[in-house]
Amino acid sequence: MDTVIPIHMTKNEMNQEPLRLNRLLQLCSANLPVGGFSFSQGLEYAVEMGWVHNAVSTKEWIGFNLAHSITNTDLALLNRLQKTLAENDFSGFVKWNQHALACRESNELYLADVAMGKALMRLLKDIQSIDSQHYSTLIKEKQISFVSAFALAGYLFGLELATMQSGFCWAFIDNQVAAATKLVPLGQTQGQNLLFELSEQVEQAIEQANQINDDNIGSSLPRLAMASAWHETQYTRLFRS
Repeated sequence: MDTVIPIHMTKNEMNQEPLRLNRLLQLCSANLPVGGFSFSQGLEYAVEMGWVHNAVSTKEWIGFNLAHSITNTDLALLNRLQKTLAENDFSGFVKWNQHALACRESNELYLADVAMGKALMRLLKDIQSIDSQHYSTLIKEKQISFVSAFALAGYLFGLELATMQSGFCWAFIDNQVAAATKLVPLGQTQGQNLLFELSEQVEQAIEQANQINDDNIGSSLPRLAMASAWHETQYTRLFRS
């Protein structure tokens, strides 16, 4: 029996889907050497203060940050950044990168963002199977947000926007659940349940992000900002500041 191919997809495109999936998995993997799993994004201090203390409060903390920070800032910016790359608009890419950095509400969040962004840009330059020469000026940017580097990586990996945004959400959720498993602490099964429940919010987050106009990109979460700022002087820490 012949394989049924969706009317919107050519046979060649269908054959490329497994490779795209693997590229997405590579970009979102804990093995990606960008240091993402070294940062708790304020969660460590939230646990110290008792704001996060069990599976329910962990879900509320991560879900709220996904809905009101990642959605309104990073996912909306991924939309703009991907378009600038498709249009070869480097000045537009730099503008939205600066916007991303300006949205980080504490020094810790800013430094973590830049550290991860620079690490991913170095990786893109060094992956031999990718021809990144055309984007050398972007790769050499002194201050690069992780979301900007993620957008370039996704573009070079041949990922569509929705796939890129979904992967970014998964990387955030996976990072936070892994941190909570150590900090709260949570059991492995509790962690897996959280991954299932939180990932169900991703579709709505992407839809909302793609409807945000330019003037409304950004968010202000005072408790997250304070938690990340106070984490710098927290007496005992498992995660980097």
